[in-house]
Amino acid sequence: MTVDTRRYNTAYWLFIIVFQYDKKPEYNNQLLRATNLLITAVRFMNSLRDQILEPEVFHLQPKKSNTPLFRKVTGFLPESLSWYGAYLFKAFPLDMSQFSGLFGATRIPLPNKDKIIRDPTSRHILVQRNGSFYIFDVLDKDGNLLPPSEMLGNLSQIVNDNSQKSQYHLGVLTCQNRDKWAMQRRYLEENGNKEALHKIDSAIFNLILDDENIKDDKHKLLKHFLHGDGLNRWFDKSFSLIVTQDGCSGVNFEHSWGDGVAVLRFFQELYTETTTKPFVHPDSKPINNNITVKKLEFQLDDKAIQFIENAKREYKEWCDSLSIDYILYEGLNKEACKKLKVSPDCIMQLGFQAAYHLLHGKYVGTYESCSTSAFKHGRTETMRPCTEKTKLFCDSLHSNNLSKGELRSIMQECSAYHTELVKQASMGQGFDRHLFALMKVAEENNMSRPEFYDSYEYKYLNKSVLSTSTLSAPSVMAGGFGPVAKEGFGIGYSAFPDKLGAAVTSYKAHNDSSQFIEALQRSFTDITDILSG
Repeated sequence: MTVDTRRYNTAYWLFIIVFQYDKKPEYNNQLLRATNLLITAVRFMNSLRDQILEPEVFHLQPKKSNTPLFRKVTGFLPESLSWYGAYLFKAFPLDMSQFSGLFGATRIPLPNKDKIIRDPTSRHILVQRNGSFYIFDVLDKDGNLLPPSEMLGNLSQIVNDNSQKSQYHLGVLTCQNRDKWAMQRRYLEENGNKEALHKIDSAIFNLILDDENIKDDKHKLLKHFLHGDGLNRWFDKSFSLIVTQDGCSGVNFEHSWGDGVAVLRFFQELYTETTTKPFVHPDSKPINNNITVKKLEFQLDDKAIQFIENAKREYKEWCDSLSIDYILYEGLNKEACKKLKVSPDCIMQLGFQAAYHLLHGKYVGTYESCSTSAFKHGRTETMRPCTEKTKLFCDSLHSNNLSKGELRSIMQECSAYHTELVKQASMGQGFDRHLFALMKVAEENNMSRPEFYDSYEYKYLNKSVLSTSTLSAPSVMAGGFGPVAKEGFGIGYSAFPDKLGAAVTSYKAHNDSSQFIEALQRSFTDITDILSG
C-alpha cells in the first residue's frame, strides 16, 4: 500500500487521544498502567487475529439492539445472513477492514510516496525509553499471550535500566520532511542498520515510557502527546501508546492507514478492561528469571549523527512555531443540547464559525470528518459545516439586528441542515471524495487534468482553514491534531455529558490559538444565551 506524502510535518497526519486517568490512583503508577495497557492491547490483537473480536455495530435504537439478545440471535446466524439479522434490530454492522492496520504496521518513507508494511505474524513489542529502543516477545511460538508477571518483569527491566542513556536520538528523524527522511533511512540501512530498523517496523506496536509528569497541566498534556520533543518517538508506527511518569496515557496514531472508528474502538476497550479488570496490581511481583528484553543498537557514523542533530534543530523550530490552547466550556453540554432539540455537533461547529467570524469577519473552507464505514472499505467523507445557514446565523448574531427568538429559529434550521449533511456524507452522498477519485483516475490513465481542478473555486474550497474532527467517549480526556493550512486551525473537539471541549492548534506566524479560544468562549456563551432564552 502506498500513501501520498504531500503533508510533510508530523502534526499534519498525526492524531492524539488521551485516556482519562484510572479512578484508582494506585493504578496510575507508570509501570502498572503500561503493563495493563500492553496486556489488553495484545489481547485485543489476538481476538482480531483469531476473528473473534465482536463486530463494530451502529445501533440506531441501542436500547433494543445493544443487548445480549441481539448478540445471541446474530451469533447463531451464518455469516452470510447475520447482517440481515442485525438489520431487523435496526443495527448496522460497520466495515472493520481498517482494524488490521493497527498492529505490526509501519509507514516506510520513500521518495514521493510512502509505503505501509504489515507483519501479521509479529510476536514482539517495541518499547522506547530515554531515546533508546527495546524489544521483547509478548507471544509464545504458538501465539499465546505470555503471563502478566513476565510482561511486568520485562517492562520493569526497561524502566530500571541504568545503562547509559541514548546519546543520539534516532527517532527524531521520523519528524522530518518525508523525502528527506526517505533518503536518510536508505543511508542508515546501507550502513549496518537494516535489521534493527526491521525490528522496529515489524513490532506489534510502539510503547513509549516518558519521564514527564503531566498532572493537571492541559497545555503540557496536549503538547507532549501531540509532538513532544521528538527524542523518544517513532512517528512512523501505526500507533504509539504513550505512558508518562504519573500514568497519564494516550494514543498517538499515524493517520494514513485508518481513521477514528478503529482507533476509538481499540481505545475504549483498552480503557474499560484496564480500569475494571486489570491483570497486574500494586502487589504484583515481576518474574525476573525469564527476561527476554533486547536493546537495539545502531551503527551511526558522523553523517548519520549530523542527520540527527539537524533534525533535532529543525523539529524544535517547528514545535516552537505551533500554538496550542484548549477550552472546557461548562455552560452547555451534550445532554442539554439534545433536550433543547439541537444537534450537539452542530452547536460546536456553529461556535467555530462564529468564533472565526468574530476574529476575521469572514468565512473560510471548513472540514469535518465523517465516517463512511457503513460501506465496504469505507474511510471518510468531507462534511462541510460552513453553509449559507450558518453564515446567516453568524451575520445576524454579530449585527445584533435580530431577537433571541429569531436567532433561535435560525439555529434550529442550522441544526436540521447540519444533521442532514452528516447523514448524506456518511451514506456516500458527499462530493469531495468523488471528485478526488476522478482526478486520480485521470492522472493514473495519463489523461489531461481537467481545468476544474486548477480553478480558484476548487482550490479555495479545498483549503481547510478550519479543519475539525471529533472523537467522543467517556474514556477520552482530550484529543487533537495540527493545522493543515499555514493560516489555519486544527480543532479536535468533543461534546461531553457535562461540558463542551476543544483543543485548538495554529501556527504563531499566522494565528494565535488563544485568541480563537477567547472568541470561542464568547460564541458558546452567546449560543447558550440564545438557547436558554
